[in-house]
Amino acid sequence: MIDFTLTKKQQELKDGLNQLGRYVIRPMSLEMDKKKDVPETFLRNFMKLSKSFQNEDVNEFTDAEAAPAKPRDPSKPSQTNRTAAIGAEELAWADAAMLLCMPGPGLGGPPVRATGTPEQKKRFLGMFAGMADGELKWGAYGLTEPGAGSDVAGIRASCRRDGDHWILNGRKCYITNGARAIWTVIFATVDPSLGRAGHRAFVVEKGTPGFEVGKIEEKLGLRANETAELVLEDCRVPDANLLGGEEAYASRAGGFMTAMKTFDNTRPLVGAMAVGIGRAAYEYARDFVRENYVLSRPIPRYSAIAERLAKTSRRLEAARSLVYRATYLADMNIPNAKEASMAKAAAGQAAIAACIEAIEICGAHGSIQGEHALLEKWFRDIKVYDIFEGTGNIQRVVISKRILTDLKAF
Repeated sequence: MIDFTLTKKQQELKDGLNQLGRYVIRPMSLEMDKKKDVPETFLRNFMKLSKSFQNEDVNEFTDAEAAPAKPRDPSKPSQTNRTAAIGAEELAWADAAMLLCMPGPGLGGPPVRATGTPEQKKRFLGMFAGMADGELKWGAYGLTEPGAGSDVAGIRASCRRDGDHWILNGRKCYITNGARAIWTVIFATVDPSLGRAGHRAFVVEKGTPGFEVGKIEEKLGLRANETAELVLEDCRVPDANLLGGEEAYASRAGGFMTAMKTFDNTRPLVGAMAVGIGRAAYEYARDFVRENYVLSRPIPRYSAIAERLAKTSRRLEAARSLVYRATYLADMNIPNAKEASMAKAAAGQAAIAACIEAIEICGAHGSIQGEHALLEKWFRDIKVYDIFEGTGNIQRVVISKRILTDLKAF
């Protein structure tokens, strides 16, 4: 049975990040958006501050030998994904772009953890050890292409074996932290006609000959976060960097399933971030109404405003519940593809609606960038949460396929 009550550590994390967001991150938010960067000093201080809450993935593989997997105690289920969702919501409430700039494996972490060999996990995740006092490092995830984003089976980046190396060619676009990542998980195909059966995943390290950064994107929202194009031209990647080794692709859908498993972990977190932005806009509108209207007066317009706020709150609460369910299943190692898509689809739409409602409730004030610049920023930031990690339409397809399982041609 799912228990939505936060543990003591989770509540401390939530409260601590809320205070940090309110008094440190929010005051920096507009300046970071304008300069399109997050100060390195802040990132370094945040890494030190959050050390006690860091995921164990890095620490697990910094010893001389990769630690053997420990069987989970059924009486003490994992809380890793749930805790990550709680933190993601609070940080996105403060500034979503800053959250995406956090050093670490990032979106590249889940495929390495899910598919990598013990040696690969130790090697690639171990690179992020010691960042609290040393160099800050990022990982990245390279799946999207100019002609294949949500349609994962349609990727065209190619790979072919050449002795003990693989030759990669193609372009990847809209890659979060792509230019500064020390390595990127790149998906390519041995033959496009094979569809998902031809997919392979590689960890391509920065500085590999033939692996270059293209343009840095100019975006509507999340401007403080780097989004890059990556170009592969006869890029030679050692066989040791084939994620999971050849054994991982004995199944005809090996590489494709690596991508899908990544989404099952990341989509609920994207949903949590959307809830955070939507909650920020909702609370802004709620406080504006409290300061400018006497809702107890029997005026129809005031009743309509109260109802709009109530509806927004309900939708955000429902979206958060879906996020928690998806993360609970992930923590219990129960397949959660449908629930992950439900969480992302619902959260993105609920948060977009919350931002629109907030601007409309605030009226002319809501559209004035100078006076209500944060509200304007959240409105710009939120749209992509219905697009990246699979569009809202793709989420609905995933959900439908798992509900209508007997329709083979669907």
